[in-house]
Amino acid sequence: MTAKTPKLNYKGPVYEKTATGEVVPYASASATAAQASAQPEAGVATGGAAASTTTTTTAAGEPSEESAPELLVPGSLARYVNGLAAAPESAPAAVQEIIWAGNHLIGLPYIYGGGHNPTFSSPGYDCSGTVSYALHGADLLSAPLDSGEFESWGAVGEGRWVTIFTNAGHAYMTVAGLRLDTSAADDPSNEQGPRWRPLRQSNAGFVVRHPAGL
Repeated sequence: MTAKTPKLNYKGPVYEKTATGEVVPYASASATAAQASAQPEAGVATGGAAASTTTTTTAAGEPSEESAPELLVPGSLARYVNGLAAAPESAPAAVQEIIWAGNHLIGLPYIYGGGHNPTFSSPGYDCSGTVSYALHGADLLSAPLDSGEFESWGAVGEGRWVTIFTNAGHAYMTVAGLRLDTSAADDPSNEQGPRWRPLRQSNAGFVVRHPAGL
């Protein structure tokens, strides 16, 4: 999959990792396939899809870490399923955890400075707060970083599974073929806030980093 892939809809088998670690067919897979076939081909995240996810928040408006199902799909590419990202079964566990953590933020608003606290919790997230939260979900980050700090974090260049694009003003990440970003650039849905989106046509102007080993 490249940054110019025209569509990311997915209609294949979807599984769910249960609380006991068992992998079972996703109960909503049939409804997911029907919804995916009705969505615009060029888009990834749409208002209707995001609204149908199971993501919820706590009483304080913060993401609930038990709200989104841990979805899995065959192969090595993450897929967009019913408003959430499904992790590829062949990906390392850390990559899967990044994806599932990112799903907790879907539907929350963009808030400047959101997520930049010791607990990573917030009623909304900014760009680097979103990246920080997802990495923290895989125990790869112990404290949130801003976009400038990400310029020297991890290893240089693109990763096999995870790549962070960052500069002084913005940060986003790609994970197994999907982009986690607060910016709607190159996303026909034009939805704001943290969510999964198509890969950008160009990543010019950004420092490229990745978690070592991923």
